[in-house]
Amino acid sequence: MRAILHFSVVCGASPIMVLSSTEKLSGSRLGLTAASLAGDTPVESLRDVSLLWQTLSLPQSALFGTDGIRGHVGQLLSAPLAFQVGFWAGRVLGEGRPMIIGQDSRNSSPMLANAVAAGLRASGLDVWDLGLCPTPCVAYLASQLESGGGVMISASHNPPEDNGIKFFGANGAKLPAAVQKEIEAQLRGSRPQSRSSNWGDYFARPELINEYVESLQQPFFGELDLSGMKIVLDLAWGAVTQLAPRVFRAMGAQVICLHDRPDGDRINVNCGSTHLEPLRQAVLEHQADLGFAFDGDADRVLAVDDRGRAVDGDYILYLWGQALRQAGQLPENLIITTVMANLGFERAWAKIGGQMLRTAVGDQYVHAAMRETGSVLGGEQSGHVICSHYGVSGDGLLTALHLAALVHRQQTPLSEMVAQSFQTYPQVLQNVRVEDRDRRLNWHECEPLQTAIAAAEADMGDRGRVLVRASGTEPLIRVMVEAATDELVDRWTDNLVSTVRQHLV
Repeated sequence: MRAILHFSVVCGASPIMVLSSTEKLSGSRLGLTAASLAGDTPVESLRDVSLLWQTLSLPQSALFGTDGIRGHVGQLLSAPLAFQVGFWAGRVLGEGRPMIIGQDSRNSSPMLANAVAAGLRASGLDVWDLGLCPTPCVAYLASQLESGGGVMISASHNPPEDNGIKFFGANGAKLPAAVQKEIEAQLRGSRPQSRSSNWGDYFARPELINEYVESLQQPFFGELDLSGMKIVLDLAWGAVTQLAPRVFRAMGAQVICLHDRPDGDRINVNCGSTHLEPLRQAVLEHQADLGFAFDGDADRVLAVDDRGRAVDGDYILYLWGQALRQAGQLPENLIITTVMANLGFERAWAKIGGQMLRTAVGDQYVHAAMRETGSVLGGEQSGHVICSHYGVSGDGLLTALHLAALVHRQQTPLSEMVAQSFQTYPQVLQNVRVEDRDRRLNWHECEPLQTAIAAAEADMGDRGRVLVRASGTEPLIRVMVEAATDELVDRWTDNLVSTVRQHLV
């Protein structure tokens, strides 16, 4: 007679109960603590799974934002939630093919990765675990291998106490909104069958990361030698610490590294793509040709030129787009970008015969527009850049390699290339912290703020623009004002930020 082994998965305030059959244990109860979900021991014995679901405290607003599910660990994000998300994602996505999972260096990432993996396995899918790796590595491998998709545990550029769960389809693209909604609907409203005879296995597959590295280098084999270039890399204590120096050195560059080991306590803290000052100082101190700053999961990158000035995603898109256009590799001379792109970029690109299409903020929207229009180049001012000639997702390391290659081939300092491209309009972005999730996401219902926005737009006319939005990744309302003069920008930024603080905080 089969016995039933009760696993009490203790995560947070109350346990999830998982019932699984074994051959010889009878009536035993084992405590499977959060430590065993934290990466040391893969969850085993997921046979004939019967899940007794606890009721999670879920927000009324949608779980999935612009970049998956993201929040503060121990509040929105917990192992019980990650387990259920993994289970229902497996049910929605699963076609019997393995799911690829990776993680960044946050202290909470192993715990969440193992909880998601346990849910995927409970749904019947095998899990291939890459361990520490960049987000674009998961996307690339999902697109190249016979997988059902991929999962990345990361909060990207967010502080160490945050984390996130983002999914990729078998094509390497982030899941469409309709699929995310289906997963969430199942999680909120459904319960699994009382018993299942299908479970998945766990495989550690870090060697697959080498396939991703080879894909980055392949376009340059025999054609590019970065010897003589001195490049500074700010690795943000994150997911690319082990790969970026290896790749650039393999291409012949002299590499100087900052924040160059995985550190879950310091990931993104005063470093990386959201804090360029350490990189700027290092480039000037070492008289480097240029520098690159990645975020925690390396799906974005910003550059610093040889004079220590920031080079954002708008400039990267312009320079890369110009090179592709001259090579006849940019259909319709079209670049996809977002509403954040600077007006100076837009007008300079139009002046040389280019077209630009703006989307909502978020690389998933950029990618969707690229598929719809056939564009091969798109991205965001924040440094997410997608070039479908070479990759399937925003990829900071891929972008950095190609920008370095462009500088090397033209034998022109990056500072001169930027100076010859376009002049930005004055633009200010201020963030206001709004902890109340529902109030933050429904900011557009605030009448005083709508009145202030209308007044700003009427005053500036075609000399500027306003963008107010709720961040999809952090508890922030972002206020951006761009105009022909600093006076207009400062006046209306102060007015709008004051209105947000008065009526939403």
